[in-house]
Amino acid sequence: MIAGEEDARAFVAARCDSAALDRLDRFAAALRDENERQNLVAKPTLDSLWQRHIADSAQLLDHVSRETPLWLDLGSGAGMPGLIVAAMRPDWSVVLVESRRKRIDWLERMIGELSLERCRVEGARLELVETVPAGVISARAFAPLDRLFELSVRFSTDDTLWLLPKGRSASQELDKLSKRQKALFHVEQSQTDAEAGIIVGHLAGKARS
Repeated sequence: MIAGEEDARAFVAARCDSAALDRLDRFAAALRDENERQNLVAKPTLDSLWQRHIADSAQLLDHVSRETPLWLDLGSGAGMPGLIVAAMRPDWSVVLVESRRKRIDWLERMIGELSLERCRVEGARLELVETVPAGVISARAFAPLDRLFELSVRFSTDDTLWLLPKGRSASQELDKLSKRQKALFHVEQSQTDAEAGIIVGHLAGKARS
Protein backbone atom coordinates (compact mmCIF):
# COMPACT_ATOMS: atom_id res chain seq x y z
CA MET A 1 0.00 0.00 0.00
CA ILE A 2 1.31 3.44 -0.96
CA ALA A 3 1.95 5.68 2.02
CA GLY A 4 2.76 9.32 1.32
CA GLU A 5 3.99 11.44 -1.56
CA GLU A 6 7.53 10.07 -1.74
CA ASP A 7 6.22 6.52 -1.89
CA ALA A 8 3.65 7.50 -4.54
CA ARG A 9 6.24 9.14 -6.77
CA ALA A 10 8.49 6.08 -6.50
CA PHE A 11 5.53 3.86 -7.39
CA VAL A 12 4.90 5.88 -10.55
CA ALA A 13 8.61 6.12 -11.44
CA ALA A 14 8.85 2.32 -11.42
CA ARG A 15 6.21 2.19 -14.15
CA CYS A 16 7.57 4.73 -16.65
CA ASP A 17 10.77 6.21 -18.01
CA SER A 18 12.44 9.47 -17.00
CA ALA A 19 10.81 11.41 -19.86
CA ALA A 20 7.36 10.37 -18.66
CA LEU A 21 8.22 11.26 -15.09
CA ASP A 22 9.29 14.71 -16.26
CA ARG A 23 5.95 15.12 -18.06
CA LEU A 24 4.14 14.21 -14.85
CA ASP A 25 6.20 16.69 -12.83
CA ARG A 26 5.20 19.41 -15.31
CA PHE A 27 1.59 18.28 -15.20
CA ALA A 28 1.58 18.44 -11.40
CA ALA A 29 3.00 21.96 -11.39
CA ALA A 30 0.51 23.12 -14.02
CA LEU A 31 -2.41 21.56 -12.18
CA ARG A 32 -1.50 23.31 -8.93
CA ASP A 33 -1.37 26.61 -10.80
CA GLU A 34 -4.59 26.05 -12.77
CA ASN A 35 -6.42 24.97 -9.65
CA GLU A 36 -6.24 28.59 -8.48
CA ARG A 37 -8.45 29.52 -11.45
CA GLN A 38 -10.78 26.54 -11.69
CA ASN A 39 -11.52 23.75 -9.26
CA LEU A 40 -9.92 20.86 -11.11
CA VAL A 41 -9.38 18.84 -7.93
CA ALA A 42 -10.43 19.38 -4.33
CA LYS A 43 -7.95 21.82 -2.82
CA PRO A 44 -7.07 19.64 0.23
CA THR A 45 -5.91 16.86 -2.13
CA LEU A 46 -3.15 19.05 -3.56
CA ASP A 47 -1.06 18.15 -0.52
CA SER A 48 -1.21 14.51 -1.64
CA LEU A 49 -1.36 15.08 -5.39
CA TRP A 50 0.95 12.19 -6.30
CA GLN A 51 -0.87 9.69 -4.12
CA ARG A 52 -4.49 10.79 -4.55
CA HIS A 53 -4.39 11.53 -8.26
CA ILE A 54 -1.23 10.54 -10.17
CA ALA A 55 -0.39 7.17 -8.58
CA ASP A 56 -4.12 6.46 -8.27
CA SER A 57 -4.30 6.74 -12.06
CA ALA A 58 -0.96 5.04 -12.77
CA GLN A 59 -1.98 1.88 -10.93
CA LEU A 60 -4.46 1.09 -13.71
CA LEU A 61 -1.52 0.27 -15.97
CA ASP A 62 -0.81 -2.80 -13.86
CA HIS A 63 -3.94 -4.38 -15.36
CA VAL A 64 -3.10 -3.66 -19.01
CA SER A 65 -0.60 -5.26 -21.38
CA ARG A 66 2.18 -3.20 -22.91
CA GLU A 67 0.43 -3.37 -26.29
CA THR A 68 -3.08 -2.01 -26.07
CA PRO A 69 -5.46 -0.51 -28.65
CA LEU A 70 -7.49 2.64 -28.08
CA TRP A 71 -7.87 3.77 -24.45
CA LEU A 72 -11.15 5.65 -23.94
CA ASP A 73 -11.36 7.73 -20.76
CA LEU A 74 -14.83 8.96 -19.87
CA GLY A 75 -15.37 12.23 -18.00
CA SER A 76 -11.66 13.03 -17.93
CA GLY A 77 -12.06 16.28 -15.99
CA ALA A 78 -8.65 17.30 -14.66
CA GLY A 79 -7.02 14.45 -16.60
CA MET A 80 -7.32 11.47 -14.29
CA PRO A 81 -6.78 8.81 -15.24
CA GLY A 82 -6.64 9.36 -19.01
CA LEU A 83 -4.09 12.16 -19.26
CA ILE A 84 -1.82 10.42 -16.73
CA VAL A 85 -1.95 7.25 -18.84
CA ALA A 86 -1.15 9.24 -21.99
CA ALA A 87 1.81 10.94 -20.27
CA MET A 88 3.19 7.59 -19.15
CA ARG A 89 2.49 5.76 -22.43
CA PRO A 90 2.78 8.43 -25.18
CA ASP A 91 2.83 5.75 -27.89
CA TRP A 92 -0.71 4.64 -27.00
CA SER A 93 -3.84 6.15 -28.55
CA VAL A 94 -5.83 7.81 -25.75
CA VAL A 95 -9.12 9.65 -26.16
CA LEU A 96 -10.32 11.91 -23.35
CA VAL A 97 -14.09 12.49 -23.30
CA GLU A 98 -15.05 15.71 -21.54
CA SER A 99 -18.01 18.06 -22.09
CA ARG A 100 -17.18 21.03 -19.85
CA ARG A 101 -15.58 23.89 -21.79
CA LYS A 102 -12.99 24.94 -19.20
CA ARG A 103 -11.91 21.35 -18.67
CA ILE A 104 -11.67 20.81 -22.42
CA ASP A 105 -9.41 23.86 -22.72
CA TRP A 106 -7.26 22.61 -19.85
CA LEU A 107 -6.88 19.12 -21.30
CA GLU A 108 -6.06 20.42 -24.76
CA ARG A 109 -3.47 22.80 -23.34
CA MET A 110 -1.79 20.02 -21.38
CA ILE A 111 -1.78 17.70 -24.39
CA GLY A 112 0.07 20.42 -26.30
CA GLU A 113 2.49 21.31 -23.50
CA LEU A 114 3.36 17.68 -22.87
CA SER A 115 3.63 16.88 -26.62
CA LEU A 116 1.20 13.96 -26.41
CA GLU A 117 0.68 13.49 -30.12
CA ARG A 118 -1.48 10.37 -29.81
CA CYS A 119 -3.81 11.81 -27.20
CA ARG A 120 -6.86 13.89 -28.11
CA VAL A 121 -9.97 15.34 -26.52
CA GLU A 122 -13.54 14.59 -27.57
CA GLY A 123 -15.15 17.78 -26.34
CA ALA A 124 -18.76 16.66 -26.21
CA ARG A 125 -21.29 14.79 -24.12
CA LEU A 126 -20.66 11.07 -24.35
CA GLU A 127 -23.98 10.54 -26.13
CA LEU A 128 -22.65 12.63 -29.04
CA VAL A 129 -19.26 10.92 -29.39
CA GLU A 130 -18.85 8.74 -32.48
CA THR A 131 -18.88 5.02 -31.70
CA VAL A 132 -15.44 3.40 -31.88
CA PRO A 133 -14.28 0.06 -30.45
CA ALA A 134 -12.10 0.65 -27.39
CA GLY A 135 -9.41 -1.62 -26.04
CA VAL A 136 -9.72 -0.09 -22.57
CA ILE A 137 -12.51 2.00 -21.06
CA SER A 138 -11.76 3.93 -17.89
CA ALA A 139 -13.91 6.27 -15.85
CA ARG A 140 -13.26 7.89 -12.50
CA ALA A 141 -16.32 9.31 -10.70
CA PHE A 142 -18.18 9.62 -14.01
CA ALA A 143 -21.52 7.93 -13.25
CA PRO A 144 -23.00 5.09 -11.22
CA LEU A 145 -22.00 1.74 -12.70
CA ASP A 146 -25.35 0.79 -14.23
CA ARG A 147 -25.69 4.21 -15.86
CA LEU A 148 -22.08 4.11 -17.02
CA PHE A 149 -22.68 0.83 -18.85
CA GLU A 150 -25.89 2.15 -20.36
CA LEU A 151 -24.09 5.18 -21.79
CA SER A 152 -20.90 3.54 -22.99
CA VAL A 153 -21.65 -0.09 -23.87
CA ARG A 154 -21.57 0.81 -27.57
CA PHE A 155 -17.79 1.37 -27.31
CA SER A 156 -17.23 -2.08 -25.82
CA THR A 157 -16.38 -5.39 -27.50
CA ASP A 158 -15.86 -8.82 -25.92
CA ASP A 159 -12.18 -7.90 -25.56
CA THR A 160 -12.61 -4.43 -24.05
CA LEU A 161 -11.13 -4.14 -20.57
CA TRP A 162 -13.07 -1.91 -18.19
CA LEU A 163 -11.03 -0.20 -15.45
CA LEU A 164 -13.27 1.76 -13.12
CA PRO A 165 -11.82 3.32 -9.95
CA LYS A 166 -14.84 3.52 -7.67
CA GLY A 167 -13.36 4.46 -4.34
CA ARG A 168 -15.17 3.10 -1.31
CA SER A 169 -18.37 2.35 -3.22
CA ALA A 170 -16.87 -0.30 -5.53
CA SER A 171 -18.37 -3.40 -3.91
CA GLN A 172 -21.76 -1.76 -3.36
CA GLU A 173 -22.00 -0.66 -7.00
CA LEU A 174 -20.99 -4.09 -8.23
CA ASP A 175 -23.75 -5.65 -6.15
CA LYS A 176 -26.33 -3.56 -8.01
CA LEU A 177 -25.52 -5.08 -11.42
CA SER A 178 -27.52 -7.86 -13.01
CA LYS A 179 -26.35 -11.38 -12.13
CA ARG A 180 -25.02 -11.83 -15.67
CA GLN A 181 -22.99 -8.61 -15.58
CA LYS A 182 -21.78 -9.05 -12.03
CA ALA A 183 -20.22 -12.41 -12.91
CA LEU A 184 -17.91 -10.69 -15.40
CA PHE A 185 -16.38 -8.17 -12.99
CA HIS A 186 -14.46 -8.14 -9.75
CA VAL A 187 -13.03 -5.56 -7.36
CA GLU A 188 -9.28 -5.06 -7.11
CA GLN A 189 -7.82 -3.39 -4.03
CA SER A 190 -6.61 0.16 -4.72
CA GLN A 191 -2.94 0.64 -3.94
CA THR A 192 -3.48 4.25 -2.89
CA ASP A 193 -6.34 3.85 -0.40
CA ALA A 194 -6.95 0.85 1.85
CA GLU A 195 -10.71 1.39 1.68
CA ALA A 196 -10.99 1.95 -2.08
CA GLY A 197 -11.44 -0.46 -4.97
CA ILE A 198 -11.18 -0.68 -8.75
CA ILE A 199 -13.86 -2.54 -10.71
CA VAL A 200 -12.18 -4.64 -13.41
CA GLY A 201 -13.65 -6.87 -16.09
CA HIS A 202 -15.00 -7.44 -19.60
CA LEU A 203 -18.60 -6.76 -20.60
CA ALA A 204 -18.86 -9.74 -22.92
CA GLY A 205 -21.58 -11.31 -25.01
CA LYS A 206 -25.20 -10.95 -23.92
CA ALA A 207 -24.17 -8.92 -20.86
CA ARG A 208 -23.72 -5.95 -23.21
CA SER A 209 -27.41 -5.97 -24.18
